[in-house]
Amino acid sequence: MSRVAILLLSVGTALFIALLAWQGIGSVTGALAAAGWGLALVAAFHVVPLVLDAGAIAVLFRKSGQVDRRDAVLARWSGESVNSLLPAGQIGGPVVMVRQLAQRGMAMRDAAAAITVSTTLQALAQIVFAVFGIVLFSVYAADEAPRNLGVAALIATGVLGGLIGLFYVAQRRGLFGRVLRLASKVFGKRDWSALATRADAVDAAVKALYADRSRAAASFALSFVGWLVGTVEVWLALHFLGHPVSWVDALLLESIGQAIRGAAFAIPGSLGVQEGGYLLLAPLVGLPPEAALALSLAKRAREIVLGLPGLLYLHISERSWQRRRAVRVPAVEVAD
Repeated sequence: MSRVAILLLSVGTALFIALLAWQGIGSVTGALAAAGWGLALVAAFHVVPLVLDAGAIAVLFRKSGQVDRRDAVLARWSGESVNSLLPAGQIGGPVVMVRQLAQRGMAMRDAAAAITVSTTLQALAQIVFAVFGIVLFSVYAADEAPRNLGVAALIATGVLGGLIGLFYVAQRRGLFGRVLRLASKVFGKRDWSALATRADAVDAAVKALYADRSRAAASFALSFVGWLVGTVEVWLALHFLGHPVSWVDALLLESIGQAIRGAAFAIPGSLGVQEGGYLLLAPLVGLPPEAALALSLAKRAREIVLGLPGLLYLHISERSWQRRRAVRVPAVEVAD
């Protein structure tokens, strides 16, 4: 874990604790306790958008028969668990997903390309979803909330959009090959030609996926539907927390809240930022501050409920793959 990651995690943790202390830990935990076993239903429902996100990956697979939708679901589950619970930033999840698909027989080039393109399209769908929420904000809550909330949401979406735009341009210009060649100049004590060739192959596979507009469009559409379905999770959580809201309110909270969280991708789990975002948005839908924080904690509880088994599955899967690999590569006997 790098020093920067430790610093960002420390900042997020401090903000998280400060917000809880400011609103009163007792009132927040009391609101959360009121949900009871309803939180288990919220966690179970999250499987639906997770499967949709996995479908957005699977539509990018080549028809080789090596991997299928089940492999995509398991890879997505593992990657989301890493992103939610481990201090690996947002890069850890995609790396795990590529590795999981490669272990199941998919060419590393194709796995890296599918995850890169699907991650980019999912982020683009998130931006469209956030813009939809901002438009909803301007129409529905223009006279009910301070303008600075809409400005904050717009800034968060703009930051996220700018980063995704730069990432897309870098992909179109050969991101992986350029990174490898830069690394060879900085750490040029070995032959990097083989790795550079593989990186160029990934770049070519990425460009081929973007050129296949029908599959790219299907991946984007599934990701966007996944964001929309995630609104049900917010609606259910607030229902069980004893603060029911309309579908429009739930959509507004989820769309702009996810934009704020996405803009803080560098902080592991967007710790503190997610909570602050819900506190900013709470007045728009008439939520008391403690209910807004309880909603955020309900989402984090869901991440733990699904994420811990996901990390356990990842550990077992890695050990199983290592054993299979050891069988395929027999030990070399050393002569006396």
